[in-house]
Amino acid sequence: MSTADNSILGLKLPTDPRWADLASISLEEILTDHAFCEQKAATQCISLIQRYPDKMDLVNALAPIVTEEWGHFRMVWAEMKKRGYTLGKQRKDDYVNLLLQNEPKGIPGEDKLLHKLMICALIEARSCERFRLLSENLEEEMLRKFYYKFMVSEAGHYRMFIDLAEKYYPHDRVRHAWQQWLGIEEAVLQQLAPRGDRMH
Repeated sequence: MSTADNSILGLKLPTDPRWADLASISLEEILTDHAFCEQKAATQCISLIQRYPDKMDLVNALAPIVTEEWGHFRMVWAEMKKRGYTLGKQRKDDYVNLLLQNEPKGIPGEDKLLHKLMICALIEARSCERFRLLSENLEEEMLRKFYYKFMVSEAGHYRMFIDLAEKYYPHDRVRHAWQQWLGIEEAVLQQLAPRGDRMH
């Protein structure tokens, strides 16, 4: 079974099958958006370290992920340069922005961390699923292998954010929060039409 199988990731709604077809004919756009996603992932890890410097397990887990995510950006950028593509401007990520709108307001700072970790896990899980689709459906064998490596990496990141949450919160609470966020993500995806120029 694939490491990006929805039953393993827990995702409630599979990506619209049309997405991979749209992405395959918008390769420059999808690579550009992917490059910016890797930048944002590195920045998000830095932000969490800055916000929770006293949580040693979190700092130790995320410090190498910053380097890894930036390395991913460099890999995507290298692939873009090979193809004569330019980076262009960063795009708005409606998927992530809609998720963030659902963060609980007015809760203690300690509780905010749980939701931030759930959102990060969710983005990694969905990215993993999308990378699987690209690894299975793109015409170029090289790109299929390229995205298979990203799929495996994102599966590990998804699990790491869940594990981090379970270091700081009771297992039952993490499981309940994860189920809540899976439901939120399902509703978010139902609001968005499939776009082949976006990773999410």
